[in-house]
Amino acid sequence: MYQIQNSDVNDIDEIFRLYQIAREYQTSKYKVVWPKFERSLIENEIQNKHQWKLLLNGKIVCVWATTFNDALIWEERDKDPSLYIHRITTNPNFRGKNLVKKIVDWSLIFAKENNKKYVRLDTVGENKKLITHYTKCGFTYLGLHELKNTQTLPAHYKIDDVALFEIKI
Repeated sequence: MYQIQNSDVNDIDEIFRLYQIAREYQTSKYKVVWPKFERSLIENEIQNKHQWKLLLNGKIVCVWATTFNDALIWEERDKDPSLYIHRITTNPNFRGKNLVKKIVDWSLIFAKENNKKYVRLDTVGENKKLITHYTKCGFTYLGLHELKNTQTLPAHYKIDDVALFEIKI
């Protein structure tokens, strides 16, 4: 049975293992590859209850982060009360099991509980496979957007435009 919980400090090594696997996959398929994230970023997300895990029989099969603000990416649209999802990473042994849809279903409930009007996410570049996948999971594709200020964003945001997605609640 699937469960969604906040990640805890004991999950950090597994989170970084999954990020490394994701980077290797991205390197083989795409021009945009996630940078190595700072441990302090993940520790902060865990401390602030913004890092999540999807468990199957007690095993982490997917991780992601959330926030309620994302002004550097969403600019003026950030004024809308929204839940933003970042860095969805799936254990490769569980790819193809519609785990993103499980996250979306959970996120709609979580967003409502927190008085948000949208669930949003982005991906860097025109990754047609991800665009199709996210739209099948219920997101509306809003198109590619050139970011105005990438100085404090992770390095991969400096490579290309971002594809924006949202679900109105």
